[in-house]
Amino acid sequence: MTGVIVVLPKIDDAKNMKNLLVRNGITVAGACTTGAQAITLADNLNDGIILCGYKLTDMLYAQLHEYLPPGFEMLLIASPHIINGGMVEREIICLSMPLKVHDLINTIDMMIQSVERRRRRLKAKPKERNAKEMELIKDAKEVLMNRNHMTEEEAHKYIQKCSMDSGTNMVETAQMVLTMMKG
Repeated sequence: MTGVIVVLPKIDDAKNMKNLLVRNGITVAGACTTGAQAITLADNLNDGIILCGYKLTDMLYAQLHEYLPPGFEMLLIASPHIINGGMVEREIICLSMPLKVHDLINTIDMMIQSVERRRRRLKAKPKERNAKEMELIKDAKEVLMNRNHMTEEEAHKYIQKCSMDSGTNMVETAQMVLTMMKG
């Protein structure tokens, strides 16, 4: 589960935000008032989301963003003039004050999905193909190259695209190509 760290300059605001998120089904790893505390909490997690204000008690949001470990996204809550003033870096997602609970929850849900997708992508290493599987793909490419006058690269991309479109792996797709072209 992806955790959210709430960092706001006033501890009561941070706790209230934490409670709001928890009531809406979002896991909160901690609530704090300083960037240093947030970094300490983040160091104990693999990834997550930092929800913070523009100015913390010990640093600005940009400094916190710079010190965050990889795998963390930031949601900045600030006044419209700060957000619209062009001072915010592109990779930081922003919500302007006053907050609408619905917008806050939807934005955090979207960010959680992004973090979890990245986590799955990093875990899923492509399986190495054996010689027989590589030969099947090579044969399918050769058939496509001869019959459809494709280059090797075009044939490879064609098998790749068919594989993605059909939800099968490239070896299965190559087998289908060979079956259909030879039949």
